[in-house]
Amino acid sequence: MSELVGRNNISMSDSATPTRALPPAFGLDQWISWFLSSKGNEYFCEVEEDYILDRFNLTGLNTEVQGYAQALDLITDNLGMLPPIMVHLDTLNCGIKDDDIEEELRGTVEVSARLLYGLIHQRWIVTSRGLAKMLEKYKKADFGRCPRVLCHSQPLLPCGLTDLPYEKPVKLYCPRCEDLYSPKSSRHGSIDGAYFGSTFPHMFLMVYPHMIPPKSPNELAGSASGAGTSGGGAGAGPRRPGVGPTANMTEDSLISSRNSMPLGVGNTSTATSALKAEKYRPKIFGFNVHEIAKLQRWQSAVRDR
Repeated sequence: MSELVGRNNISMSDSATPTRALPPAFGLDQWISWFLSSKGNEYFCEVEEDYILDRFNLTGLNTEVQGYAQALDLITDNLGMLPPIMVHLDTLNCGIKDDDIEEELRGTVEVSARLLYGLIHQRWIVTSRGLAKMLEKYKKADFGRCPRVLCHSQPLLPCGLTDLPYEKPVKLYCPRCEDLYSPKSSRHGSIDGAYFGSTFPHMFLMVYPHMIPPKSPNELAGSASGAGTSGGGAGAGPRRPGVGPTANMTEDSLISSRNSMPLGVGNTSTATSALKAEKYRPKIFGFNVHEIAKLQRWQSAVRDR
């Protein structure tokens, strides 16, 4: 088998900029090891080979990836010489050689392999084994920390705004303030968000509820002491903002709080302005997360009064 041609490090959303040479495609998991060790791919975890080789896990991807079969062979290190191509005599007369055509084809297969691995990765990280690998990276803060001061350097989780490729780059979700941030590095900022999907961070926190951080320093102490006066049992976890005494306010109290709201510019209240702001809504497989959706409906109702 001939060596794969040298190519540069291509961002996950851009298929036109070569920078790093590929190793020869020999041996088990060599392409995946090379891919994970490339700069800018630190957010990815290794997808186990048996998961990739189980065609049931790849259902539907053959329609989304051009050159699916060759891309899969490259990922699993089974890609041999590309099939011969019949070149027209006019092409030969123009000085284009077979080696040039093979190099171009290998470049196309490499781009398809990156897309295919990213889409497989999206499915892998919501499995039990995939979540366990992402947990290790989360504990080491491999995805960065929240820039918000009051989040106290809370580790972040990668999150896609859509499950479809070539639409939105990856964002970082903070479990403490429940907001999204852009990666600091431009290499990470160019990763396609579909390679992580919109489900992952919320599935992660449902599987590992002990990783959900307290919303304030006082909540940790309150949950440890029982905090029974607000209706939460001894085993209740940290309360989310707006859940608790505030959620049980009477209508008169809400009207009073509305009248005392600080004003923004002119006679426009800050609450009215907040209604127009775009708000991130966590979803798992396209469905709103119940607890968060309930809280957001209550917040919107209070702001709309």
